[in-house]
Amino acid sequence: MSEQTPAQPQAATENTQSQDGAEQPIRMRTIRSFVLRTGRMTEGQQLAMANVWPRMGLNVENGMLDLTQTFGRAAPVVLEIGFGMGDSLVEMAKAEPEKNYIGIEVHTPGVGRLLNNADEQGLGNIRVFEHDAIEVLDKCIPDGSLSTVQLFFPDPWHKKKHHKRRIVKAEFAQAMRKKLKVGGVFHMATDWENYAEHMMEVMSAAEGYQNAAGEGAYSPQPEWRPVTKFQKRGERLGHGVWDLMFERTE
Repeated sequence: MSEQTPAQPQAATENTQSQDGAEQPIRMRTIRSFVLRTGRMTEGQQLAMANVWPRMGLNVENGMLDLTQTFGRAAPVVLEIGFGMGDSLVEMAKAEPEKNYIGIEVHTPGVGRLLNNADEQGLGNIRVFEHDAIEVLDKCIPDGSLSTVQLFFPDPWHKKKHHKRRIVKAEFAQAMRKKLKVGGVFHMATDWENYAEHMMEVMSAAEGYQNAAGEGAYSPQPEWRPVTKFQKRGERLGHGVWDLMFERTE
């Protein structure tokens, strides 16, 4: 996959303590990890943005979420970064109605398609941000609140000179850990072997995580993760698919 749009690591902060005990922000480098694509919206997508967004859409300007209030119930929360056109996220939300799902995407036609499909399916367990994921996490998602973070088929930035744009890096891993519950899982998938190796290197070195499949091992694709069009295309091109699942331990 290369079109899916994960977050732009801009203005992300983590708190750490200085020697005097005061919390100090750590900022991630301002490097774009996605390309903001333009695209023509269908009539259905436009109608969904107008009619469904008020019910399912979330705005960064409203600040930190009370997740129980947001969904009208207390349930495990799964957050997906860069859901593309949203088909797999809708499929997961339909298959597991006992969970709440938050999707983040910057591509407006994808947001419109997800809203339209979720509305047609009568789903009440999806909410959506059309915004940069790092800012959403920083300003809207409470610490220790997520059961799962999903990052499926992010842009691999396969040219070596572009590797610095890859979203999975040490700072990002810790930003995800901060939002996960202890025992929560950061689940990644890619069809680029080099990126899978990069993810494994970053996550194996990340403090406060353990590999659910065992040290250095990739996880089998779980039955509940749908096969996306990006995965199908990669497989047609002869690519393998690698899932990585890392659990927050502390």
